[in-house]
Amino acid sequence: MAQNGLLVGLTGGIGTGKTRVADLLASLGAAVECSDKIVRELQAGGGAVLRAIAEAFGPEYLTPDGELDRAKLGKKVFADAQARMRLNALVHPLVTAELQRRVAAHRAKGTAVIVVDIPLLLEGRKAGVGTGAVLPFDVIALVYSSPEQQLERVTARDALSADDARARIAAQLPIDEKRALADVVIDNTGAWEATEKQVRELYALWSRRG
Repeated sequence: MAQNGLLVGLTGGIGTGKTRVADLLASLGAAVECSDKIVRELQAGGGAVLRAIAEAFGPEYLTPDGELDRAKLGKKVFADAQARMRLNALVHPLVTAELQRRVAAHRAKGTAVIVVDIPLLLEGRKAGVGTGAVLPFDVIALVYSSPEQQLERVTARDALSADDARARIAAQLPIDEKRALADVVIDNTGAWEATEKQVRELYALWSRRG
């Protein structure tokens, strides 16, 4: 049994509906932290991470007003595995430290369920690197949708071409491989009402364990 709050690692492939599940868990009472949001905070203008990115990738990845050009950098790292590894090496240690601080703060408050949303959690655990490999999760929950649904949702949501969407999906572990590595699978292939029912049942279970 978890002590001082059950720590849940929430993940999924791009376009699987993970953010919507995280929002539902927050509405049910879980403390939810998102690694991507922390990354954006750390990459804010004038920060050390932004300077490190400019040094590693070049000033052309900054906008004229000194902010990170996220679209340009995203296109680069999703198409280039080595560039993605360089970016992760810059960002992951700082994100991990901040998440550890926030988890400790939630546990100090007596929060029963703490959810950390990490898109590449299983990639990190498999490789033994990054935030996903460091935090001591009690449960790893995967939000699952079919590869065909991922492609449809990503192209519609992000206004990407099919080729660009496929490149982003291919930059992650295949969703069926992730499914085999997770402790819990939240099936989001059907109607949202069915997904919501699964999430509510899991939250009730996790609350009792926490």
